[in-house]
Amino acid sequence: MKQLILWSLVLLCFNSCSAQKNKKPNFIIIFTDDQGYGDLSCFGGEHVYTPNIDQMAEEGARLTSFYMASPLCTPSRAALMTGAYPRRVGMEPPSSLAVDLPNIPKGKKFPVCLAADGNGLNPNEITLAEVAQSVGYKTGIFGKWHLGDQPEFLPTKQGFEDFFGLPYSHDISPKHPRQQFFNFPDLPLLEGEEVIELNPNKDNLTKRVTQRAIQFIKEHKDENFFLYVPHPIPHGPVAASKEIKKEYAKVLESGVKSSSNIYSTAIYEIDWSVGQILKTLKDQGIDDNTIVLFTSDNGATRKGSTKPLRGYKGQTLEGGMRVPTVIRWPAKIKAGIEIDELLTSMDVLPTFAKLVGAKMPKNTIDGKDILPVLLNQEKTPHEYFFYSHWGTLEAVRWKNWKLRIIEGKEALYNLKTDIAETNNLKDEYPDMVTQLKKAMLDFEKDMKENARPVGHVENPKTLTIK
Repeated sequence: MKQLILWSLVLLCFNSCSAQKNKKPNFIIIFTDDQGYGDLSCFGGEHVYTPNIDQMAEEGARLTSFYMASPLCTPSRAALMTGAYPRRVGMEPPSSLAVDLPNIPKGKKFPVCLAADGNGLNPNEITLAEVAQSVGYKTGIFGKWHLGDQPEFLPTKQGFEDFFGLPYSHDISPKHPRQQFFNFPDLPLLEGEEVIELNPNKDNLTKRVTQRAIQFIKEHKDENFFLYVPHPIPHGPVAASKEIKKEYAKVLESGVKSSSNIYSTAIYEIDWSVGQILKTLKDQGIDDNTIVLFTSDNGATRKGSTKPLRGYKGQTLEGGMRVPTVIRWPAKIKAGIEIDELLTSMDVLPTFAKLVGAKMPKNTIDGKDILPVLLNQEKTPHEYFFYSHWGTLEAVRWKNWKLRIIEGKEALYNLKTDIAETNNLKDEYPDMVTQLKKAMLDFEKDMKENARPVGHVENPKTLTIK
């Protein structure tokens, strides 16, 4: 009898400890590439069909003023991973410091993190994955990294235990339309730090990334995990699997109103991927306490839609940096709400760190804890948000006001009444212009005095099969 009681107590303690261990939420970030503000049905897109993400929005919150810290791939990803402006971590250099590539027409420059590039995210930076690891989370990334392709900069050196995917964009390959200028090497597909395939079929990228994400969830369903799914698509060359092309054709035949081009097909496959991930969470019984954040790395190219915003990828107009974002956490976030407070990708790291009880990095962090905003309890914690491109500060937002200065030309917009930035109010509100210009000067000073160096290695080598 005493033995039975003892074993009962041990079992009770074990179950209690397990429940205690797993009461922290799992966290999944689904991060698409070049998907615009209007490229979701639930954000008004009529050219796309995204039923799973729409359902996710109905069960969670649409974040309608969510910003990336850059209108380009590499710097926006650096900000997500570090919680800091890309200029602060050396990942948005001025164009004069951009990398010169061989065989490029004179004067043509390109950003950091291309093939065999000596620059990458500094290993001294503390990433979101390392924050998760510090409190016992399993970490995995499946998709596109684009923060350095040398061994010192790969995800496995930045807090991720599992990695399957590409070191950079899938157009950086011998099939690039301007290959005569670039001379790009074969595109490597990695498993961990090993190249397992060259020039993978682009049509199957979304499907393969999704399969690995699902496998990761199943393997770690009894543990806390952080899963990062940075899809290479719909960045060009836009692609989709044969199976999805057939399925989408049937959807259109059924009367669904949407475009029938490859771009909308690719978006439909991304939506399928989101549906598969959400279904897996439910099947594994971990849906309620898993946070899923869906967003994009920057605005769309002209193949996509940024409506009702103006501007595209590579611009500091709203369409370049305000992105379609949905967050779902059934245990905490109210279903079916819209949150229009100013939020940024830099907020993800400090919010997650505080939520799970992790120590914050000692380096300067520009993001804020936005959990009270997501719980619909408080306003944005940001006073200002700064828009930079190629290392040049071009705009600032304060509340609903945005000042943009390009080549000395000033434009002041009220984003509440003029989301498309069409009505320049600078002459009507000179005091506001003065205030915002001072904020920009202060930001520039801060970046000059408190920026950290980019990671760099000498003699970078092309990744290939050994």
